[in-house]
Amino acid sequence: MRLILSQGLSFARTAAKPIVAATAMLCGLAYALPPGTADEIRARLEPFGKVCVTGEDCGRAGAAVAAATPVAAGASGGAGGGEGVYNQYCFACHMAGVAGAPKFGDPAAWASRVEKGIEALYASTINGINAMPAKGTCMSCSDDDLKATVDYMVEAAQ
Repeated sequence: MRLILSQGLSFARTAAKPIVAATAMLCGLAYALPPGTADEIRARLEPFGKVCVTGEDCGRAGAAVAAATPVAAGASGGAGGGEGVYNQYCFACHMAGVAGAPKFGDPAAWASRVEKGIEALYASTINGINAMPAKGTCMSCSDDDLKATVDYMVEAAQ
C-alpha cells in the first residue's frame, strides 16, 4: 500500500507542476497588460499638446493670434503694466528688502535713489545693480515694461 501511495504522490507532484506554472504565468500576464482596449491605450499614449513657434502655421486659428501678440506684452501678464511685472518678478525682494533692495512703498528707502534721477533708476533696473541681476529676473520683459515697473514702484514710495 505504501508503494502505491508514494507512486501516486509522485505522479500528482509531476502533474501539478505544469498547472502551477501555467497559473502563475496567467496571473503575471494579467498584471503586465494595461487596462483597456488597444484603442484606449493608443489614446492614452497620444501627446497632450504640441509646440507652436511664433510665425509657423500650426494648423489652428490660434496660431495667427499668437503670432500677432508680442512676447514682451505677455511679460506683465496683462495685469496693468508695471504693477503686473512687479507682482510677478519684483515683489519677492522688494516687499521684504532682500539684500538691500528698497522696500516697496517705503519713502525713506527710495529717497536716495530717486535723487539720482529716474534715468539712473531705469539704468540700474535694466543693467542690474549690487545683488539685483539685470532686468531683475524678468528676462522676457522689454525695457518699456521695466520702466513702467520702476515708475509704479517710485509712485508707491511718494
